[in-house]
Amino acid sequence: MAADEPVPLYPVNLRLSGRRCLLVGGGRRALGPVGDLLAVGARVDVVAPQVLDEIAVLDGVSVQRRPYRHHDVVGYRLVVTATADPEVNRRVVADGDEAGVLVASLDDPETGTATLPAVVRRGSIVVTVGTNGPDDAFTRWMQRWYEGELGAEYEDLRAVLSEVRDEMVARGVATDVSGWQFALDSGMLELIRAGRTADAKERLRKCLSSSSV
Repeated sequence: MAADEPVPLYPVNLRLSGRRCLLVGGGRRALGPVGDLLAVGARVDVVAPQVLDEIAVLDGVSVQRRPYRHHDVVGYRLVVTATADPEVNRRVVADGDEAGVLVASLDDPETGTATLPAVVRRGSIVVTVGTNGPDDAFTRWMQRWYEGELGAEYEDLRAVLSEVRDEMVARGVATDVSGWQFALDSGMLELIRAGRTADAKERLRKCLSSSSV
């Protein structure tokens, strides 16, 4: 890999419900990350000399109004640094690297060991958009595009697939058949959009049955 090439990212989704996460910084920059962490059930500790009241009053947030200290990162599943001081942000990343803790640096994502992509949620469907650098404008634009594209019908479609898969498992029928993709390309989404969920489900069953013989 050439020296000027971006380091490729390995995408992964973290289960943070009930897990301790550290947020270094308590200003406006920290509002987005603290909301996102709380939304997935994380327990968030905030460390900063000054913390916005709208952050401090949030359920699930513990606040320590003081400067960041070496080894503050130890014991956390994820650390996000969102201060206005580049030196502090670099120290947090270095300490996390030493402690084996993932650290996302909002203002300098290329220095951290994790990045925070833009997220779109539709029920259990999670779509993320990220880049190798601080391309906030592009990722937010892509986020808005997905928000407009992914309607509630996609979650309904996913629920239909899950229900039929459970039926097959209960009957002891193999689910690793080739008909899933064919069924998804056969107009199931359009049927659901038209309110014909039962028809979409029946079409899925027929496609799976045909591919298993």
